[in-house]
Amino acid sequence: MEFQNLIKLIESVSASKLTELQYEENDVKIKLSKKEGKVTVAAPAMAAAMSQAVTPAMAPVVAPAVAPAEAAAENAASETVVEEGNVITSPLVGTFYAAPAEDAEAFVKVGDTVKKGQTLAIVEAMKLMNEIESDFDGTVKEVLVENGAPVEYGQPLFRIG
Repeated sequence: MEFQNLIKLIESVSASKLTELQYEENDVKIKLSKKEGKVTVAAPAMAAAMSQAVTPAMAPVVAPAVAPAEAAAENAASETVVEEGNVITSPLVGTFYAAPAEDAEAFVKVGDTVKKGQTLAIVEAMKLMNEIESDFDGTVKEVLVENGAPVEYGQPLFRIG
């Protein structure tokens, strides 16, 4: 995860009503938890950088990280099959909506052909509706999130083939 994206994630959690968020990407694990308005960060690789770059109002408390042997064992136990296609991920933390309104038809369904820039869904964050657009031309192979479900930053939403 890039440092600027981590800062944005911390700011999003700080501004939201979330009290805890866990994120995993490759070998990086981040756990953000908020108690009494302060965000706590547990990320082994980014702990030193975070202590220098975060504003005083969000000063992180770094929790102990998982030992490398434990992390390797967890990764081996949770192997997943990677399917073909391009993945569209959530650019922010919020609530996923497949349609523009409750009684409206979904923007896209499995099997629909989409073009780059076409709206696929909406993620609501802090009462703002953010359109999620396709980064690729292709066919919707899979919708990975249910309508109305909470989503995290970087969480896969669609697979486009």
